[in-house]
Amino acid sequence: MTRAESYRLLIADVYELAGLSRRSSEQTAAEHGQTVARWHLMSVLSDQPYTVPAIARRLGLVRQSVQRVADELVAEGMVERSENPDHLRSPMHSLTDAGRQTLHAIIADSDADRSQRMTRAGVTIADLDQARDTLRKLLAVL
Repeated sequence: MTRAESYRLLIADVYELAGLSRRSSEQTAAEHGQTVARWHLMSVLSDQPYTVPAIARRLGLVRQSVQRVADELVAEGMVERSENPDHLRSPMHSLTDAGRQTLHAIIADSDADRSQRMTRAGVTIADLDQARDTLRKLLAVL
C-alpha cells in the first residue's frame, strides 16, 4: 500500500469517527434538552463573554446561524445579553447560572460516555496522544 492510499484510508476513518462522535454528542446534548450547536456556543462562552460575530469566528460558522442559536439560548435563559461599550449594535453574550450548570452537566456526561467507550475499545491516553500527534503533523502541512 502506498503512503497516499494509507492517508486516504485514514481520512475516511476520521470522517466516519467524526460522524459517529457527532451523533453520540447529539444524544448527550438532547438528554439535557440541548443540541450540539447550543453546546458549542455555550462552550465558547464558558470562559468569557463574546459578541455573536466573535462566537461565529471561533466556531468557523456564519454569523446568522450563530445568531439564531444565541437567540434560542437567551429565550431559554441559558445565555444573557449585555451592553457592549465598543459596539452598541453587537451586544455581549454570557452564560447564566442555568447555562453554566447545563454546560457542566453535558460535559460531565460526555466525558463519562467517552471514557467508557475508550475503555471498551482498549484505547489508552498514549494511543490518543499518538493519534493526535499524527493528525497535528498532517494539519501543519495541509
